[in-house]
Amino acid sequence: MAHAHPMDRQAVYDDLERVRRTFHRLLDTASESDLARPTSGTRWNNEQLLWHMLFGYVVTVRLLFLARLFGRLPAVVGKGFARLLDASTVPFDLINHLGPCGAVKVHGRRRMGTAFDHLVDTLHRKLAAEPEAALACGMHYPTRWDPFFKDFMTLADIYRYPTQHFDFHHAQLTLDGGAAGTEGAGSPG
Repeated sequence: MAHAHPMDRQAVYDDLERVRRTFHRLLDTASESDLARPTSGTRWNNEQLLWHMLFGYVVTVRLLFLARLFGRLPAVVGKGFARLLDASTVPFDLINHLGPCGAVKVHGRRRMGTAFDHLVDTLHRKLAAEPEAALACGMHYPTRWDPFFKDFMTLADIYRYPTQHFDFHHAQLTLDGGAAGTEGAGSPG
């Protein structure tokens, strides 16, 4: 289940910096009315979707921990855990939708930007310290939770996940009077 080729760490670092710049540009240039505008293809407004995009990075830090933990356990334990999570997709989807609705009331624009910087810096540090062999370790995931979740994901896959999620949702923003647009595909949120 390991990757045939070593992970291109520089590409991951570059993507993290690209999304950091993009996230700050979006936060810095959006007006209050821009943030309140509905998005394209979600039930959120732009501010809620921006928070959801930030949350993808929060989740990634936790996924790295879980992958290390379950990677040490027998595969049947990880498969069972993934099946249990897949069975809880309906409550997950509800929480996934409602979370950003409440979170934007607590996290303002400035706090979202600070949190995003902290998470990107954390991922930079973790990836820099990651032994090459560890990047091939991983665990089974609930494939019904997110289109980017595969049955088995390595640490290398997980480091790439938040940018895929970010790029997909970036295209759904309607800031500046229209969809923000970017390449990529991802989770419909």
